[in-house]
Amino acid sequence: MRKHVSLDRRAVGTVASLSLVGCILLGGDAQAATRFREFHLPSAGSYPSGITAGPDGNLWFTERSSRKIGRITTAGVITESPPNPGTTPNEITAGPDGNLWFTEYVGNAIAESRLP
Repeated sequence: MRKHVSLDRRAVGTVASLSLVGCILLGGDAQAATRFREFHLPSAGSYPSGITAGPDGNLWFTERSSRKIGRITTAGVITESPPNPGTTPNEITAGPDGNLWFTEYVGNAIAESRLP
């Protein structure tokens, strides 16, 4: 029997501001162990707050304090880029159009990020 672990969106936001956490559940019984891997973000004090699976197979996340959108590959390679000047990205999700959509906390807007 396969076990699944789900994390509440708020739990991801409480992770230390320099780390993005991945969770892997091992085994198939009730006594299975849970392991975590941390991926340190390049921008100090970035405060990651939202994360989603992108249509490109990578994970995309927002960094409130550094005002960036980040991407992490399944191999752990991280890239960051600022979305719009003067905004603070907050939550993020993949849309049915194949693009990423995120809320701009300070910009009072919803923005779209078109993937290449």
